[in-house]
Amino acid sequence: MRIELNDCAVRSWCAGDEPSLARHVNNRKIWLNLRDVFPHPYTLEDATKWVRFAAAEVPELSYAIEIEGEAAGGIGLTPLTDVERCTADIGYWLGEQYWGRGIATRVVAAASEHAFATLDIARLEGWVFAWNPGSMRVLEKCGYVREGVMRKSAIKDGRLVDRMVYARLREP
Repeated sequence: MRIELNDCAVRSWCAGDEPSLARHVNNRKIWLNLRDVFPHPYTLEDATKWVRFAAAEVPELSYAIEIEGEAAGGIGLTPLTDVERCTADIGYWLGEQYWGRGIATRVVAAASEHAFATLDIARLEGWVFAWNPGSMRVLEKCGYVREGVMRKSAIKDGRLVDRMVYARLREP
């Protein structure tokens, strides 16, 4: 999969992405905004395992954000199950040197459209820690609406933290 955007692309993970993945994501500021399943520090071995996993996904749900020819971020979809099977979570990260350029907004918008076109879902959800207003703004600019505050619903870095839930519905 490849979606070309102005100054970046959303594409499949592939062999060779490991060094740039490890370099960009091994950053505490990024880790603070991700689920704990995402290790920190992030090693080349972690990157190798991730690229193998993502490349083998069927259906493909995890994508690299390519900037200047290298993997500098990631975006993924997690379809929910059971009574929530009409919903998928969307999550993303971007290398710190690219923050503030509108790249995350373009990528989230493109990936959201791709998700609605390829998955049998009616809803996308994005969960954001209360300390991350930048990510909240990305979702808002992409048509997501804040539906609520889940008070003290997560533990990150040893602290109980509120999370905001944003959602975007499939347009009829």
